Amino acid sequence: MEERARSCLLRHRDTLQQDIKASYLMDHMVSDNVLTHDEEEKVRAKPTRKEQAVTLIDLVLQKDNRAYISVYNALIRESYGDLASLLQPDLPLISPEAQKSFSDGGTPYVNTTLIEGGVPQRPVVFVTRPPLVNQIREKLYRLQDTTGWVTVFGMAGSGKSVLAAEAVRDEAVIKECFPGGVHWLSIGQLELPGLLVKIQSLCFRLEQTLDSSSQRPPNSIEEAKDRLRYLMLYKYPRSLLILDDIWDGAVLKAFDVQCRVLLTTRDRSLVDSVGGQRFEVHVESGLGHKKALEVLALYVNKKPEDLPDQAYSIVRECKCSPLVVSLIGALLHDFPDRWDYYLRQLKMKQFRRIRKSSSYDYEALDQAMDASITVLQEDYQELYKDFTVVKKDVKVPAKVLSIIWNLELEEVEDMLQEFVNKSLLFRDCTHRPYLYYLHDLQLDFLVEQNRSRLQELHSKVVRQYQQFYREGPPISGDQECLYWFRYLTYHMANAGLTQELYTLIFSLDWIKTKAQLMGPVSVINDYVEVDTISYSFPLCSDFVSVPLNGHHLEQKPFPDVVQLGLSQPVSSRVYQEAQLLAQQQTSSGALYLDWVNKSSLESLSRLVIKPLQGFIYYACFSRDGLKIASCGSDNTLQVFRVTSGEKLLDFRAHEDEVLCCAFSPDDRQIATCSSDKKVKLWNAEKGTLIRTFDEEHEEQVNHCQFTNTRRRILLATCSNDSVYNMKVRNTLFGHMEPVSHCCFSPDDTYLSTSSSDGTLKLWEVSSANEWKSINVQGILDEDEETETIVKCSSWSADCRRIFCAARNAVFMFDVTTTELLSEIRTNRLSTVQFCDACPNSQLVAVALSHYAVELWDVEAKKKKADCRGHLSSVHCVRFSPDGALLLSSSSDQTFRLWETEKIHTSSAVSLKRDLDVLFDDRDVIIVAPDNKNKLQVKTPSSQKLESRIRCVCLYRDPLVVALGQEDGVVQVGRLPSGKVLHVLSGHTKTVLHCQFNADGHTLITSSEDATLRVWKWRTGECRVLQGHTEQVRRFLLLETMFPMPCLLSWSYDGTVKVILTAEKIQDIVCHQGSILSCDASPDGHLFATTSTDKTAKLWSLQSWRKLHELIGHQDCIRSCRFSWNSSRLATGDDYGEIRLWCVLDGSLLKICSSSRKDSMDSLHGGWVTDLHFSPDNKVLVSTGGYVKWWDVEKGKALQTFYTTGANLKGIHVSPDFGTFVTIDSIGILYILRKM
Repeated sequence: MEERARSCLLRHRDTLQQDIKASYLMDHMVSDNVLTHDEEEKVRAKPTRKEQAVTLIDLVLQKDNRAYISVYNALIRESYGDLASLLQPDLPLISPEAQKSFSDGGTPYVNTTLIEGGVPQRPVVFVTRPPLVNQIREKLYRLQDTTGWVTVFGMAGSGKSVLAAEAVRDEAVIKECFPGGVHWLSIGQLELPGLLVKIQSLCFRLEQTLDSSSQRPPNSIEEAKDRLRYLMLYKYPRSLLILDDIWDGAVLKAFDVQCRVLLTTRDRSLVDSVGGQRFEVHVESGLGHKKALEVLALYVNKKPEDLPDQAYSIVRECKCSPLVVSLIGALLHDFPDRWDYYLRQLKMKQFRRIRKSSSYDYEALDQAMDASITVLQEDYQELYKDFTVVKKDVKVPAKVLSIIWNLELEEVEDMLQEFVNKSLLFRDCTHRPYLYYLHDLQLDFLVEQNRSRLQELHSKVVRQYQQFYREGPPISGDQECLYWFRYLTYHMANAGLTQELYTLIFSLDWIKTKAQLMGPVSVINDYVEVDTISYSFPLCSDFVSVPLNGHHLEQKPFPDVVQLGLSQPVSSRVYQEAQLLAQQQTSSGALYLDWVNKSSLESLSRLVIKPLQGFIYYACFSRDGLKIASCGSDNTLQVFRVTSGEKLLDFRAHEDEVLCCAFSPDDRQIATCSSDKKVKLWNAEKGTLIRTFDEEHEEQVNHCQFTNTRRRILLATCSNDSVYNMKVRNTLFGHMEPVSHCCFSPDDTYLSTSSSDGTLKLWEVSSANEWKSINVQGILDEDEETETIVKCSSWSADCRRIFCAARNAVFMFDVTTTELLSEIRTNRLSTVQFCDACPNSQLVAVALSHYAVELWDVEAKKKKADCRGHLSSVHCVRFSPDGALLLSSSSDQTFRLWETEKIHTSSAVSLKRDLDVLFDDRDVIIVAPDNKNKLQVKTPSSQKLESRIRCVCLYRDPLVVALGQEDGVVQVGRLPSGKVLHVLSGHTKTVLHCQFNADGHTLITSSEDATLRVWKWRTGECRVLQGHTEQVRRFLLLETMFPMPCLLSWSYDGTVKVILTAEKIQDIVCHQGSILSCDASPDGHLFATTSTDKTAKLWSLQSWRKLHELIGHQDCIRSCRFSWNSSRLATGDDYGEIRLWCVLDGSLLKICSSSRKDSMDSLHGGWVTDLHFSPDNKVLVSTGGYVKWWDVEKGKALQTFYTTGANLKGIHVSPDFGTFVTIDSIGILYILRKM
């Protein structure tokens, strides 16, 4: 090897060893005859990928120039373009004195030229065809001094590609006609996007050998055509472009760039669509008897003259077709003594022409395939036809076929072995048990031969499955089981079994088993694929509910799918089946809840994905809108399919939190940046690392973004560096504090940056100079001591306006004048985390720290929509490239997809969790404030209050409601009219709790002002009860336990006060920490307190002494409740754990908890906020992140109801324990009725 080539390999050795996968390169190197099979095995024997790469590079360094060239070409072919560019400047030339013949018949010069041009090697079974090769070469000489086209046409399988490659395997042809090189491009059947990729690949390959730096890939067919024209006319003026397997004249037009072209095709008329001189060579379908015999001889390892007489007859019957002769040769390879048998089958068959549109449209192939099948026994022939309905590239276990064929497994395996021996089937031996599959050629033939029976054959598969699995779907999880779960819906859809398919995919047994075996994404993908296959499928309403709730199937332990089904829309098939199953199972003692007031789920997100076990900091769409990339606190990068949420990539990207990710304009790369101070580039298809930037930043890198167009691809990053810089090609200095976000304008003219110094800056990309600076801090100068962090910015589609987010506001500026055009102020208690402008409308999406996503028309200053569903802070929102979808990511470990046009408007009612409920038989009266501070009952109150409602309570007769407000005012109104009867003023701070006494004449309230007030609300008379030093969160009204009504109040000051009428009769210091809950036993003897000090205590209501201290909780104890027989006390903590205690001796009876933590690092999805026993003391209901029912004796969960939101404050329970009412964190009301 030349010294400069060897030095180049040594110089870049570490980079190559780190990034390459040796197995990908070795296939090409073996084909190039620079690597032996023994050497290949030596590399493969190494245990790790890196050791394999090290061994391969060591071998290459011991070889000659050809090995260097082979590695270079292999890198290009395997999409390691960046690594190939490292080797390109030192490509060696093979010396003229080495002009000896290679095994493939070419000189070193020819071999190098063809390798560089990607021309394929000779096939293993190769026979020369000099007359045709010479004809093609003669036509190629016609292009010596002019551009034009040489067309090699003939039937598929006639050997056109081999002949085209052989024609240029000649030194004189290359040197005299095409000194600029030979460039091979395989085309096949292509759509326009695939064609663009092909031309991009060709341009990249051509540009690799030029001294100029590589340009960005062309992003349209016209641009690609112009690039190719320039390269062929000015950089490779006398080169040959070989286009193999052209199908379409429109595709051929893309290469009409005034160059020299050799093409192979079945259709000679395609060249009529292009201009220039045209020459053609017709390839007959037959090899000729002599050549065909040579092929057979090679297969059976004999000389042609030693072949039996039957060989001549077989060649004649096969019409000497290269492909057909090869197929028969393959049959004879395993059974070389069956010459008579195969000849007899060929002669006996009356071949009929099968007209079809596939690529194998010729009689000889039909005959060969038919001959291979008809030599089988009749029953084998019929069974082989069942392979017609196997999907391409799908491998089938023998057990599946034994079910379809209703045969013993051993018998099926013997039959499959015969198919394999006759080359009718391929076997994948890397799996045990073996998997079987067809070549595309064989499958195409079967489909065309049995086209009229496709529905019948699919139906057979379904019927056999149904007969075998009458009792329910398989649950083994082996390959046979997984085949049915993957493809049974495909067979049903193609069999036209619409109703059975409908029943299957909405069967709760099917959903449960499939989700447990394959995950919820595969369940969702069923609905996506079925909707595509069966256009008339009436599932629109059902498609909404399952993808939306599929993430619940990831809960551990696995949730009750019947209960999940009861949460779906009443009209859906899932709900109807769940209702029937629940009714059957409740008769056996099972517990199920029906959400009786549920409405349409139309307003919620279209798809919910939970990819991480941590916060999701950023998620974005690919430029084509088909993929989503997400990253976060678990240090990984994950890529998903938009339609179904199917995970495409998942790998550890950094050693610390990944803060941002971005797709390149061509979607071929993904950039990531991290708290580990590094920026990395990844291959977007394979997930392989392309490059690491680890010296550019000194602190965490907050954001990264590519340019939007492919004209010149740049990557911008920004960080917390001490010099507060961002990088594009240069380092841009100007901000005085960390830079949190950077964003290119849609036309890539400018870059905007947002910083903690309170400014938004605009930079000229071409010069890297600062262009504009906007002082956002100055606009928010009403509080100069508060730091203003400009979180992010976003450009309008026309580049004339720019939006930025700071504190709780979003601002819109004119880009040219920096004039403030508009601003919106969101919730004063929240912070805008991110904003993004819709590319095709006036909407701006806003992510808020209080779990919300909002859509605003900034110019009109009007909120258009609320996107409810996240359970924690929302870090990022991004529109899809076409604006049709909105993506939000959150600390609740999920990202959500929303359809922009279908998100509900902000007029939709969202209830606060401060509610009161009256139960009357099966009727329920509920009152709660809403998000507009109106009171909602059965009909909304028309009066909007000035101050926020913080608590409500109801009295039955007459039906009145009391409202405690944030400003300390209490209002009493009549229902349902909403008429205000009295306004009670006195509290100086927020009213936290209110309650009517038994006769409804008295109203008691407690407040943040540390007082309680007892009101004769009709007259306004009031008594103030003081004594607490901190806010009084709640109180108990004990009207039957003492001669006169008694109040038991508790506070964050750690004390409980017992008050009889206006006299304080007992002041008890209960805990060192704040008291969070209190309850009195129904028998009037005891009360319990719980605290932030992680203890609960039992007290006597007679002596006021502490009876027991209950120790064992790991976190703050937030709730407690006595059983109705006063024998047990239940306590719940912030860790999600519930404990049951014996009241008599204070001993622990049971611990109720899930088997693992879930969201919010809790066993209950959040804090345990409320507890209630059933009247018979056998069941306990609890609220946290969701609602759970427990068996008190066993401490085991009976049922779980997953609310859409989380953080339930409490639950109201009817006296018969049959109806449950609660409101979740996003304002959805749940009336749950026990079935």
